[in-house]
Amino acid sequence: MLDTLIVGAGPYGLSVAAHLRKHGTSFRIVGRLMDSWLSHMPKGMMLKSDGFASSLSDPSQELTLRQYCADRGIAYADTGLPVTLDTFSSYGAAFAERMVPELEDKIVTAIEFAPSGFLATLNTGEKVTAARVVLAVGITHYGYVPKELSNLPAELLSHSFAHSDLEAFRGRNVVVVGGGSSAIDLAVLLHEAGAAVQLVARNKELKFHNKPNPGKRSFWQRIRSPQSGLGPGLKSRFCCDAPRVFRHLPIRFRLRAVRTHLGPSGGWFIKDRLMNHVPLLLGWSVESADVRDGRACLRLRGSEGSIQEIPADHVIAATGFKVDVERLQFLDQKIRSKIDTVESTPILSSTFESSVPGLFFVGVSAANSFGPLMRFAFGADFAARNIMRALASPAISASTLSTIPESAGTTTQKLSVRSGTSCEVSASTQGPNS
Repeated sequence: MLDTLIVGAGPYGLSVAAHLRKHGTSFRIVGRLMDSWLSHMPKGMMLKSDGFASSLSDPSQELTLRQYCADRGIAYADTGLPVTLDTFSSYGAAFAERMVPELEDKIVTAIEFAPSGFLATLNTGEKVTAARVVLAVGITHYGYVPKELSNLPAELLSHSFAHSDLEAFRGRNVVVVGGGSSAIDLAVLLHEAGAAVQLVARNKELKFHNKPNPGKRSFWQRIRSPQSGLGPGLKSRFCCDAPRVFRHLPIRFRLRAVRTHLGPSGGWFIKDRLMNHVPLLLGWSVESADVRDGRACLRLRGSEGSIQEIPADHVIAATGFKVDVERLQFLDQKIRSKIDTVESTPILSSTFESSVPGLFFVGVSAANSFGPLMRFAFGADFAARNIMRALASPAISASTLSTIPESAGTTTQKLSVRSGTSCEVSASTQGPNS
């Protein structure tokens, strides 16, 4: 009987595995190594996170990004020097080789209840029984495409998550929809790859991070805008230092904070490569899309009500990600129905455990419980150290839930809070040009 099965081999899955290995807990970890970074982000991209905030977590911090770069002669700075996608991905691979040699390049295709916990089926056909399961699936299942683009067929529409190598778009007319870092990065890299690209965003101006100043800051600057793993600022510092406190804040406040803090914005290092190089249609929202003469045609509405149409050989929706446990189709419906949620995201305990005993969520799936920290690699250390409090203890079997009626799951929009009152929570979705 396996104690813990970790599903996912990105920063969070690898960090949890490294802590379990150090503790001597029985576990297996399955997944494609750094898959989101290696296969679903465009080559040439750079991380918005500072170098000091981009390390994976092991109990003794033996292999930080700083140490990895120093050993290999790679340029590195805690702040002020962007971390390249290639450096971060290769660092993740080195971390796995040294800290998590147990990693298995396999995919979980199904998880269901078992008499003593969970039964997972792998793409090899193997069946694995585990008392506990940690889902570290990252953003893989959560790509969001607005309904305004739903009329376009797959050959004319894709999500930004689908693209690593942009060479196939050379010489083609591409429209990128979105105003965040994914959209801005894609637009720049498509332009530099030889595509004729336009960027469409509903906001009238794009936002960019300020360039960090690694020099000495005054005492007043450090007080007013303290540094943190999410960037400078009191709110970001609170999110990094007090995720446990964040979890006890009112639900409405937490949902709003996760939705709005560190909203769509590009890295400071990409601004000059975008401006005056890529045509921008700012203040325009996608109203509808259809196919004409084998090409996509987008109908846009301006902030003042005007209308225009633009054609494209291909449309890329860089419109972000929306966590929804129903998108995790490898989880049996009986399990999904018993996960208490708010706005389709799991409600978690202080140790990242869901309402299904033995089922844990880390990474972006945990953001509505622990805050924006969970959307970044910097949160992996907090998640790994806190989840160990549960994983190092005897498991409570989840199989007892298999006899609970389906109606017992609380995946509705009304939920009870600690005060004993209830609140209505309206579902939120990103707009088409977020």
